[in-house]
Amino acid sequence: MTSPKLPESDSTSLHLCHPTPEECVTIWTDVSASWKDSLTLPAFIRESVLLTTVPLAKDGGMTQWILVEQDQPPNHRHILASCESFRKRSLQSDQNGNTKEAIIHGIASVFCAPQYRRRGYAGRLMAEMAKALRSWQAESGTPNMGSILYSDIGKEYYDKLGWRPNQTNFHLEFPLGDVEWPSSVRPVATDEIADLCRRDEIMVREAMSAPEPFIKTRAMILPDADHMLWHIAKEEFASKFIFGGKIPDIKGAIAGRPGKQVWAIWTRRYYDHPDAQSPNNVLYILRLVIEPDKTANKPFPCVNSEDAAAATDPDVLESFESVIQAAQHQAKAWRLNRVKIWEPSVLAQRLIDESSLKYEKIERETDCIASCLWFGDRESDCLTEEPVLINNEHYAWC
Repeated sequence: MTSPKLPESDSTSLHLCHPTPEECVTIWTDVSASWKDSLTLPAFIRESVLLTTVPLAKDGGMTQWILVEQDQPPNHRHILASCESFRKRSLQSDQNGNTKEAIIHGIASVFCAPQYRRRGYAGRLMAEMAKALRSWQAESGTPNMGSILYSDIGKEYYDKLGWRPNQTNFHLEFPLGDVEWPSSVRPVATDEIADLCRRDEIMVREAMSAPEPFIKTRAMILPDADHMLWHIAKEEFASKFIFGGKIPDIKGAIAGRPGKQVWAIWTRRYYDHPDAQSPNNVLYILRLVIEPDKTANKPFPCVNSEDAAAATDPDVLESFESVIQAAQHQAKAWRLNRVKIWEPSVLAQRLIDESSLKYEKIERETDCIASCLWFGDRESDCLTEEPVLINNEHYAWC
């Protein structure tokens, strides 16, 4: 039996559309070798179905896309390449601090099955996505500001397709050690996350409304509860699978008195089964908030020198260190191997240096490279200066 003739990647017969439920199972089966982590294939497919129904994804928040030939019928067509997009609530701000609501579409799970690789289909998929997302789900009048993805194949491939690597892609990594849960720290439960995110958003909006004369446009994906709960749903599915139905009830930690509080919301990621020979499992701090932090929610080059040099409040330092120690405690309790936090603020980095915490700074060059494609004005399609992404933190990863 001869193999079917496949179209060229620039063929006019190719187009974007959305998979059927049966085709979704095919896609999830194909991608499982890369992304199922510690799950079995049947469990990964169940998880994939679940993650279409949780906050951030449900009600059209997530869209599945495939590149196919137009004349092939559903469930009988070659899925030449596939991906997902997530509609993310965002803010856009100009030099004078004028802010407006925006949408940034996150692209995830870009995949081309082995039999279709090295034919240019993934590049064609992304070229079509760049066009489609300019107006996708913009019926409410909220502008689509751009698109973000997190490359695990370095910086060059997606850069050539228009998704420019963010200026910074680093994280701090904390070993575990023997750390007790600090007595000054209160655990955060799932039902508290929405309120903490609302408080956080008030501070975010205040920072984005402050003038930044040296940056024409700023953009931020809002650290809302939907983002946190998507990660938590993934965490809980894996925990149930690995630990026989048991799930962690502590989703973060908070310390300090109001006005000087420090809190973190986190998630556990099991890339490997904890019993594996060399597991590489991580507690990710999705979002870290320090209430009096005047360096937060700003681009690093524009942090006010006075704010950056301000004397450290000993109460804030104690609360901060305790929250990180709580994360270390939970990581060890749930058989993880390390704690990671992406791009903490200037103040947070100084607090780390002044604390007793041990850490390593990692500059990412190949994996989780935040890469942005910014859309120009709808009428002129002109972009004279790319926006600066604020808060390249793990909550926005998908």
